[in-house]
Formats: sequence, C-alpha cells, structure tokens
Amino acid sequence: MADIEYMKYMEHMNYLDGMEAVSPDIMNRVLSLAGSYDYGKYAGKDVERALGKELLTPDDYGAVLSPAAMPYLEEMARKALLETRKHFGNSVCLFTPLYISNYCENECVYCGFNCRNKIQRGRLSMEEMEEELQAIAATGLREILILTGEARNASGVEYIGEAVKRAARRFSTVGIEIYPLNSEEYVYLNKCGADFVSVYQETYNIDKYGQVHLRGPKRIFPYRFNAQERALLGGMRGVGIGALLGLDDFRKDAFAAGMHAYFLQQKYPHAEISFSVPRLRPYINNSGNNPAEVHERQLLQVMLAYRLLMPFAGITISTREKPNFRDHIIGLAATKISAGVSVGVGGHKNREKGDEQFEISDSRGVGEIHEMIAGRGLQPVYTDYVRV
Repeated sequence: MADIEYMKYMEHMNYLDGMEAVSPDIMNRVLSLAGSYDYGKYAGKDVERALGKELLTPDDYGAVLSPAAMPYLEEMARKALLETRKHFGNSVCLFTPLYISNYCENECVYCGFNCRNKIQRGRLSMEEMEEELQAIAATGLREILILTGEARNASGVEYIGEAVKRAARRFSTVGIEIYPLNSEEYVYLNKCGADFVSVYQETYNIDKYGQVHLRGPKRIFPYRFNAQERALLGGMRGVGIGALLGLDDFRKDAFAAGMHAYFLQQKYPHAEISFSVPRLRPYINNSGNNPAEVHERQLLQVMLAYRLLMPFAGITISTREKPNFRDHIIGLAATKISAGVSVGVGGHKNREKGDEQFEISDSRGVGEIHEMIAGRGLQPVYTDYVRV
C-alpha cells in the first residue's frame, strides 16, 4: 500500500503519452547538486575566494548565493558591472510581451491563469493580432515576446505559428513563452520565425513542484525541465531559464536555475542563454500572493550571482519589479528590460480581451523607458539581430 501511495505521489516525475523524452543527464546533475546545496555552510572567506576568481565553479556560485555573501553585495556589484560592460558594453535591449491567449488547462496554485480561477478568458483573432502587432511596432520596438496560457485546445501550435509569422514580418527578434513542446514542434515554430524560447521551471524542488502544480500537463516536472534542450534541438537560437522566486526556498531555486543554465551552456556552447528573475506577484482573486522572504536586496544578490556565474548570459528584468529597482539594475546586471507592458490578452491597440496573469509594478511606456536608459548614460537598443 505504501508503495502504491508513493508511486501516486511521484507520478509528476513520469512522462505522459506524446511527450518527447531527451537525455536526463542535465536534469540529474542539477537535481543532485541542488539536493546537496547547503548555503548555511559558507563563510565570508568562501565568498572572498569566489570573488577573487575569474570564472566561478558551482561551489563558488553557491558561496555568492549564500547569506554569507550579503555583506559583499557592493563588491559583487562592482565585479558584475565590469563583467556586464565587458560582454554587453553599455547597451540595454528593450522589448514588450504580447499575450495572445489566456486559456489554460493547468491548475497552478500561484498563477492568475489557473484553470480554476474565475477570470475573463480571451484569445486574439488574426485581425486583432495584426492590430496589436502594428501598435507595438509603431512604438519603435523591434523585439517582441509572444505568450499564451497553457492550453493546446485554445492556442494550438499552428495558431502560435501564425502569430510568430505575423510578428516576424515586423520584428527582428521574436521570442515565445508558451507551454513546452516536442523538438519537432520547435522546428516548426523556428521556421515560422521564432528565435527564442523561455520556459521557467517555477521551482526545482520536485516535492514542492508536485504540491503547487495540481493538474494539467505542466504537472510533469521532467518534460518542463528539458523544454529548453528540446528547443535548442529544434533549432532555436536561444533559450531563457528562471525560477519563480519565493515559491520555495529562493536560494536553492536560484542555485538550481544557475546550474541548469551552466550545464546547458556547456552542452550547447553555441546557444544564447538568458535568465529571468520573476518574483511572486498578486493576481486576480489572490491579492496576498507575495514572496515575503525575497526582498529587493535578495533579488539583487540573485541577479549579481547569475552575472558572476555566467558573465555572457542575458538577464531580463520585468515589470513585476518597481521602477526604482529596474532603473538601477540595468547596466549593472540586467541587459534587457520590458516597456509598454500589458499582461492581459491584447491591450496595446484594443481593450484587453482577457484578464491579466499578475499585477505589474512598472507601467511606463516605451518613450519613458528609453529616456530613463539614456539618462543613466546607457544605450537603448531596439535591434540587436538582423534577419537575412
């Protein structure tokens, strides 16, 4: 009986029919290191040793993520700034997200798109999609991120492919943040014009993962974990990685996300790897959803640690964060910032057709973000890739 209960408890570690399985080598290494990561064992001397190195080992990375590193944030920031300028100059890329659908079949306890949450659902028609894309392009932006809720029946691969094709006619870089796919489906979307795939594991704690993903395909931990690798196998130029900080122990999740990116870069050296650092945010019908233990100093530490571990990786700062924090982190660690954001379905040209996924903290438009970047002596970049 106990064995049956255990198998039922761990079923979120088993692939469903139709889900492509790739080698579990990266996942196994990440979970092994994350499982043994004890951030309480580090002292100041360990942080100092790490900061004296040009390249960090996984153990060094664990040190700069530990509480022992908090008194060294200024030193970490100085080194992060040097690394950011070395690899990215003084440029900061701008982009905006476009949600084309918020239908979802997953029951995730932290998300506004939760299939059990009573919200206004919506999906853009092709005509509405064109209007939204035209309105975004009129702001001068040339990078866009297309997002959907995770529901194949409402936003299938062909529907997303059509959105990508339309976006690629106006934008130099098209990213997608959708449900995980098999590699052949990524091949199709890449041919449609998609360049980047962002998939966030939310938490790398497999027990916690099962507790917060109650139903739906997203419940399957390994299929989500290996989505970035399948995307690279499908021809994508780059992938985004991140954990939802505050959902579980943020230091352990940040450590695991760093190792995920680190090993993926080693296996696919040609890939452009980037980090996002989303924190829990309130959403409709759940205004108290906040990561109390992840304050801005802790978020800063995570971003600096990402930069020191992978100096050449992109780091995105989203509108989940307050304007003051976003203004100060660009150029220091973050290399990409969103502007003119709507996290409901549509909302750039037309009235939002579906409710928002979460509350944003920075509602500034593209012009305001541009002026802020320039005012800090940095270069706003709209196009960093040319299609040929």
